[in-house]
Amino acid sequence: MLHPQKEDEEALLSILTIVSPGTSLRAAIDDIAKGRLGALIVVGNPPEVIELINGGFEVNCKFSPQKLVELCKMDGAIIVDSELKKILHSNTQLIPNPKIETTETGTRHKAAERTAKQVDQLVIAVSERKGSITLYKGKTKYVLRSTQDLLNRSGETLRMLENHKDIYHELMLNLNVLEFTSLASLNDAVLAIQKAEIIERIEQIVRRYIIELGVEGALIEMQLKEIIKGISKEELLIVKDYSLKDELSTKVELSQLSLEKLIDTSNILKVLGYDKLEEVVEVEGHRILSKIPISKEKISLLVTHLGNLQSIISLSEADISEYLGDEAAKAFMEGLSNLKEQVMLGKKI
Repeated sequence: MLHPQKEDEEALLSILTIVSPGTSLRAAIDDIAKGRLGALIVVGNPPEVIELINGGFEVNCKFSPQKLVELCKMDGAIIVDSELKKILHSNTQLIPNPKIETTETGTRHKAAERTAKQVDQLVIAVSERKGSITLYKGKTKYVLRSTQDLLNRSGETLRMLENHKDIYHELMLNLNVLEFTSLASLNDAVLAIQKAEIIERIEQIVRRYIIELGVEGALIEMQLKEIIKGISKEELLIVKDYSLKDELSTKVELSQLSLEKLIDTSNILKVLGYDKLEEVVEVEGHRILSKIPISKEKISLLVTHLGNLQSIISLSEADISEYLGDEAAKAFMEGLSNLKEQVMLGKKI
């Protein structure tokens, strides 16, 4: 089950997908806004929508941006089907329940918000005076921004994301050395997890921009993928090493922390199952050992039998061979030696 905030976000993203640049609906509403025509468009025609319309006429023609723009030159609302294949009604009046609360002042936007709340369908209101485009669905309201504004905002957010990634990189270099030398503390792990979670929150913002940008967001998406590459996977391994609970359920709990709660590391500590930073931890070593070319099954075998990273890396090849066999033990020791050398030289692993 999705967290309420996640549900709201998913609902908004599904709406933005329908009206992103490159779609026929977006082409139409952009032209309507540029022409200062004004519009009230309902996407979806279940019986409860039809019950709200009064007057106008049935169109029942194939949907096209050009036809929609032409019909918006008349007053009244337009009803299109949910698949955007047909324009069904035009020049009609929407009469939602007037008792439904609305924060809007204009007649068109009041009708849009009340209709969206009453029938839970996407309703689009284009302001004739301002040329602004507002989306309503259920209790969700969102004002579309221009493509250039979105590109500027996403560029700024990507630069912020890169700065956080650089800090995360430094934290990981430090954690690598500390884990190899048995000096890693709970605080070191919490700081790394905190930064990874902040990066995830910023990533979500950029992904919303990408969806809203539609075909214009391809370059932003490529940059995003390059910046966040490997961070989520590595964070899950840190959680697996330090959490007193199952790593997947722990990660779900971390994802539900607001940005405000993430800033306070005590909240992360509680999710991991600890009461205070001073508690002693023994790093199991899943993250470090995953850098060595051996299977997850072999790593789990070593951790299960030996308990922690220090116990594993202190063994000889002969000792390791008892668990992995001679050939795998040799490969493991070579990989471990190379890995330790890279870590001590301050290189990324």
